Amino acid sequence: MRDARRQQVLQAMGITSWVRRVREPGAPLEELTLDAPVFEPPVARCIVVLPAQLPPRIMDVLGRALQAAGAGIARAGRVLVADGQPQAPVPHAPAYLVFGQAQAHALGRELPAAVMSQAHIALVDAPEALFAGAQGKRRLWAALRQLRRALAVAGAG
Repeated sequence: MRDARRQQVLQAMGITSWVRRVREPGAPLEELTLDAPVFEPPVARCIVVLPAQLPPRIMDVLGRALQAAGAGIARAGRVLVADGQPQAPVPHAPAYLVFGQAQAHALGRELPAAVMSQAHIALVDAPEALFAGAQGKRRLWAALRQLRRALAVAGAG
């Protein structure tokens, strides 16, 4: 009785209650039931293309730089490139932040020309160059500013 009243109150407030997935005893793992609606993940607005196997120190600095650029870039999807090939399919997005020439070539081989012509692609130095001197850091900050502007224009349009 109490659950029925709770459901009425939640429904009146416009709140959808979620129910955990339940597996019946003896049922295969693939046959999970879900009593709540399934939502598709949002489409990626920005993708960061990085070389695979970066040291933790460099990943830490890159993470902080992306967070400083704002939530849209900090939450950007990541695609790692190893041996000139992306380790996962590259999704289509309005903006790409590419670290290094090798990753740029991998992105160019993976994406159709129509997608690349419509996307804003910011190419910066390889992540190791961030520690080489101030020039790499300046180019990264300039690219992040350009990327933020491009995402703002794409979001308004």
